[in-house]
Amino acid sequence: MEGLDARHALLDRLIDHAPTFPPASLASQEALDEDARAVTSPHSFALARLMWPASRLGEIAGKERGVSAVLDAPLPESVEIEAVETRYRDDLAELQRLAAEVYVEVPVDEAFEPRLDKLAELGLRAKVRCGGTVVPGGAELAGFVRGCRERGLVFKATAGLHHAVRSNGEHGFLNLLAAVVFEGREDAALAETDPDAFALDADGFSWHGQSAGTSELGRVRLELFHSIGSCSFFEPVEELQALGMLPS
Repeated sequence: MEGLDARHALLDRLIDHAPTFPPASLASQEALDEDARAVTSPHSFALARLMWPASRLGEIAGKERGVSAVLDAPLPESVEIEAVETRYRDDLAELQRLAAEVYVEVPVDEAFEPRLDKLAELGLRAKVRCGGTVVPGGAELAGFVRGCRERGLVFKATAGLHHAVRSNGEHGFLNLLAAVVFEGREDAALAETDPDAFALDADGFSWHGQSAGTSELGRVRLELFHSIGSCSFFEPVEELQALGMLPS
């Protein structure tokens, strides 16, 4: 794949690699080896930052790799990071000084909209958890996407996005991409279970008769949807290959 095409526009730096987090939960050296393998992959254009616990940042000091620190402890001063991720908390204003990009996980419940208002007010970014012990329904996740869109709030998604297309009650990352690209059809896009309903090639990304080209895909990725967090880089890539959206 040479040059910028719609596949690059949609998938560029899509996957924040989180190999030490569940369900992979790799030991540190094994995680770094797996990340090095992702960096040298033919599809490394889809690889974004390395997600790493703040408490263990000393393990990767000196690595030439963009890092997103997940705040399970105070940040050490000796490690350079590009982004910070944390749960919603009372001292949000204190987070602004930690990194250029701060992603705050917002529970998708009856209070999520005021929380999004606060993030937008402070210039922070949002994060939504799509799997785990509490999985938002399609309508709830659609509401979250609309809420971010209405506020011009960039967000990322994490957990439960191991598959390209929704199945067995689990959200698919292609569904989420369609929900952010095709404004007004968020609910239907997130409910889609037919892999053949999606198409992605050099010319564009399409779903049920709607399509978007390179410039629109790039705009949406820049202005609304930053990335997904995944403990595996290769699993999502292999699913896209199986769907014929990336070369094997």
